[in-house]
Amino acid sequence: MADSVTSDDQKFCLKEVLDTFRLCLSENKEVYLEHYVAGWRGLVRFLNTLGSVFGFISKDAVSKIQILVSLLKGEDGSHYSTIQSMVKYELENQLVDLTKSGAHPTSGCRTLLRLHRALRWLELFLDSLRTSTEDSKTSVLCSVAYNESLAKFHSWVVRKAAGMAFCLLPGRQDFFDIMNVGTPEQVVAMLGEAVPLISEVYQITEDLYAQHNILDLP
Repeated sequence: MADSVTSDDQKFCLKEVLDTFRLCLSENKEVYLEHYVAGWRGLVRFLNTLGSVFGFISKDAVSKIQILVSLLKGEDGSHYSTIQSMVKYELENQLVDLTKSGAHPTSGCRTLLRLHRALRWLELFLDSLRTSTEDSKTSVLCSVAYNESLAKFHSWVVRKAAGMAFCLLPGRQDFFDIMNVGTPEQVVAMLGEAVPLISEVYQITEDLYAQHNILDLP
């Protein structure tokens, strides 16, 4: 995969993702967009360590991250400090395509929704790795997580390709090695910390989008 991350300073480390998602939440449970994006950069490194298997998700995530970064650095960046402020600003200023008109394909709300859906898949997959046993098949774990999350938003062709890609996944121990944490027991312990944090960020975003009826943006 051309954009795979291989240099040591950019190698995936589960602890870094854990620390980043810990920074995501403010005291009143607002989600800082800057840290959310940083957390996703770490997750992309995780996907890239697996080569082209997850290219169809990784490349899309990278493009969405770039859009959100441009909004954060833009002239209206102050309105994108948190996911909550972003939703409020874009809805109040009619910057969200609610009618499938295609008027705002790169709105922050729509862009983040795509990452939000993928985050659910990664949350489920990482949690299944946490509770897996030595003889668990990562292809099965990943397929179950995908079918419970992202699959419903993908076409039949993409779902078929994903299913075939999952069959090429490395074994459980290889995944644990990729985490760059230590022993399997240490990996499981850190996943036990990371997954609830990712889950909380996901749920806060899910509830916010549901409250404003924007979970099905075209």
